[in-house]
Amino acid sequence: MDLTALVEEYLDYYEQTQGVLPERLAAFGDSYRAQGYLTRDQLYDIAYESSTRSAYHVETNPTDRCQEVTANVLSVEGDFSKIHLLTGLSGFKAPTASCVLAALDPERHAVVDTRVWATLSRLDYLEGRKESFDAGDYVTMIGPIREIAAETGHTAAEVGYALFAYDDDVREGTLH
Repeated sequence: MDLTALVEEYLDYYEQTQGVLPERLAAFGDSYRAQGYLTRDQLYDIAYESSTRSAYHVETNPTDRCQEVTANVLSVEGDFSKIHLLTGLSGFKAPTASCVLAALDPERHAVVDTRVWATLSRLDYLEGRKESFDAGDYVTMIGPIREIAAETGHTAAEVGYALFAYDDDVREGTLH
């Protein structure tokens, strides 16, 4: 399969999906890099972009904890450590936490979820179906996403959006 053609076609298709808006994440990333952390309100907005149903959980986090955790994400190495820190906050499972990482560093990180896993499985990078994700699953997905990014000349975030859109287009039946 021509991965470059797939990524380019489905990047165009992505705007027809209900996926996270790349320009919104880019704006959060700009704020994150400028401030050195994200506020609880900013985290709520990111969570709302990702999962409107569970975003309200973010409001249970103490304000200072949100800033502490997101500041710490900037100083730790390793994808597992970064995503694990973020999932320590209420309202942030791995897919929502991946939005924060993709906003911060779209070259290296992507928004991941069931659709992205399914496409990676269809492309024989992963096996089976997955409906919930933890930090280890993020690491499992981000490896092949980075491989595809390197091969196609796109960012990891762009590859993630394209993989999401591909599943949105080809999936038959319900998501879960």
